[in-house]
Amino acid sequence: MAGRGAGRVGGLVALLSLAACGHLRDGSAAPPVPDAAPAAADGWRPVADGVYFKAGDFAPGRQPDGNTLLLRGRTGWIVVDTGRHPGHAGAIVRAARASARPVVAIVNTHWHLDHVAGNALLRQAYPRAGVHASRRVEAEMSGFLARYRAQLETLLRTRGDDPQAPAWREERARIDAGRRLYPTRAVDEAGPRRIDRRTLSLGLVEDAVSGGDVWVFDPATRVLAAGDLVTLPAPLLDTACPVGWARALRDLDAQPFELLVPGHGEPMTRAQFQRYRRAYEGLLACAAGPAGDGECAAQWIDGLGDLLPPAHHAHARALLDYYLPQRLRGASPSPAYCTDRAAPVGA
Repeated sequence: MAGRGAGRVGGLVALLSLAACGHLRDGSAAPPVPDAAPAAADGWRPVADGVYFKAGDFAPGRQPDGNTLLLRGRTGWIVVDTGRHPGHAGAIVRAARASARPVVAIVNTHWHLDHVAGNALLRQAYPRAGVHASRRVEAEMSGFLARYRAQLETLLRTRGDDPQAPAWREERARIDAGRRLYPTRAVDEAGPRRIDRRTLSLGLVEDAVSGGDVWVFDPATRVLAAGDLVTLPAPLLDTACPVGWARALRDLDAQPFELLVPGHGEPMTRAQFQRYRRAYEGLLACAAGPAGDGECAAQWIDGLGDLLPPAHHAHARALLDYYLPQRLRGASPSPAYCTDRAAPVGA
């Protein structure tokens, strides 16, 4: 969710000079930094050689953090998504400091706050880290995020003594980070990108979830970070073009990955991702037909099978209780970038 941290943490200086602006140029004589693994106690776990996963928090009643990946470059860490809250972003900084490897680059899969707000803390700790992302965040600062900020201002003005008021102020501050959430190396087209001697393939989808979704494929390990193109316990449709999203899932299926890391939820095998894709297309088809919202939600849950543990069923239903009438069946306007709203799913 787009409405989904900040702090002062000192960064390592000694190694930052090896990775000016988040890159080592080809031909650099800088030696590799020895291997070091992020701490399991902070929630990190290896998913491939040199690739570590930290699950975001997504609990009912609290704004979530998206998942994060750390990819080991030659001299430092490439971070895919930085979370929302200081606790999540702080775990990234702690992992870098403990490993004696700086954060040399950030890749944001999209502009939702639960994936990008941690940039402010990381860029304070590692000011020379380059940020690779779509430019869509710049437009949304005067679009969705501006409207969201206005809603927060209204809540604080009219309900300033609400127990949620501190969280609303924190959200407002995240939006007010402004340019600290912007890319320094914009992803304007799909293609390979070499970052700290690691070659990654970046995809760009402009008509799916956020108007500028970047996915990251690491050919060396066949790990694909999909961002919110794949989310559990349900598709998060706040800013989405549902039909474009279906096409994006088809295109992801064409990539040669072995493990897919979603924006929310546990990493998936290819077979599990294909089950997710079928369940998503089934949800759109159900929403276009006469079945009730509850029946469509049940079909989604059944279609996912063991991808969705029983403990997460209630959360999935709660999300779909909102998204089915409001985003899939309601009169809510689609985003401007959703140019073919009436097209069938298989188009």
